[in-house]
Amino acid sequence: MSHSLRSARVATFVYFSLCGTLMGTWVVNIPAIEERVGVSHATLGGLLVLLGLGAFIGMQVAGSLTDKLGARIVVPVTAVLCSAALVLPGLPRDPWTLAGALLVFGFCNGCLDVSMNAHAVHVEKAYGRPVMSAFHATFSVGGVLAALVGAATASAGLSPAAGMASMGALGIVTALVSARALLPTAPTASAGQQIEHTPAAGPRRTGRRIWILAALALMVMLCEGAANDWSALHLKDVLGAPASTAAFAYGTFAATMTIGRLLADRLVARFGSMAILRYGAATAAVGITIVTVSPWIWAAFAGWALFGLGLSGCVPQLFSAAGHADPSAAGANVSRVAGLGYVGMLAGPAAIGWLTHLVALNHAFVLLILLCAITAVAAGVLRTGSDRSPEMAASGN
Repeated sequence: MSHSLRSARVATFVYFSLCGTLMGTWVVNIPAIEERVGVSHATLGGLLVLLGLGAFIGMQVAGSLTDKLGARIVVPVTAVLCSAALVLPGLPRDPWTLAGALLVFGFCNGCLDVSMNAHAVHVEKAYGRPVMSAFHATFSVGGVLAALVGAATASAGLSPAAGMASMGALGIVTALVSARALLPTAPTASAGQQIEHTPAAGPRRTGRRIWILAALALMVMLCEGAANDWSALHLKDVLGAPASTAAFAYGTFAATMTIGRLLADRLVARFGSMAILRYGAATAAVGITIVTVSPWIWAAFAGWALFGLGLSGCVPQLFSAAGHADPSAAGANVSRVAGLGYVGMLAGPAAIGWLTHLVALNHAFVLLILLCAITAVAAGVLRTGSDRSPEMAASGN
């Protein structure tokens, strides 16, 4: 294995971690920003639509650009832009300027998300074995880091703008330093190696499969988005936890996402991606059920932890399947799956916010239970002729 390939893998870890840190920094500051701007949960849910809309537009732009220009150019550029845009949601004092800030930040984040995932597909292809979940694990590491920093800054009484600006400046430096290690072109898998999701169907059937993967991504990412945007508020408003404690609800979710994704690649190699998606979604359904019905803070933490663990391996399998369907169009295919997934990120927080007009916040989470159950039932779409470990596929067993 070449030094350049190992360096590219490390750089990919860095960009995923950076993306998770930037998004997590926004997430843990939501309660403070909501209070300062003076909006209700329902209004905040509507504003979060713009974050998802911006991300969706950015993904469609970045997908084709990555295929044309290469991830080595697009990834660092979008990482710098996303880092610079992080401070914007921390500045507004009225809903209209917050709406514009979320639209811009969402656009930059969507561009970074798709371009780094397209590069991750190229790295995985070169390695010839599942490595995608580990990349997504470092995204969750970034979320944990953001939760820790957010809790510390909240306890210290710092403004959201100050903390977000500092994190954004660090992100710009990190993006520039890591750029040279990225792969210049899409690599070819090593001889004799095989990974899952290699298509055996024609373009039309592959296209249909991409959109089915995208629909599943919508449901899974809707659930993730709900955890990102409502977990801290759930502990603060429903269970009465202080702000510094409530910030750790998202941190708990992100931590178990990290653990699950660190283990997922080995589990995929042994059991196949379909099993990871099916049983992961079922586990997530159990976790969010606990959150919905529990009156205790400690049990809510346990529920968010189980929810994160169950969801941890789902999105990486969907993104990987999309990218490997046609490596020459990895950016475009990932942008379709990720883009519809971000429609879920857009619709999820908004739907939960709108449901709070009718029911309590925790009761609105019943929607997430249903979506996890549907995902578990539909996981068979990931069944392929190579839905086994690479070693078994190569030996024909």
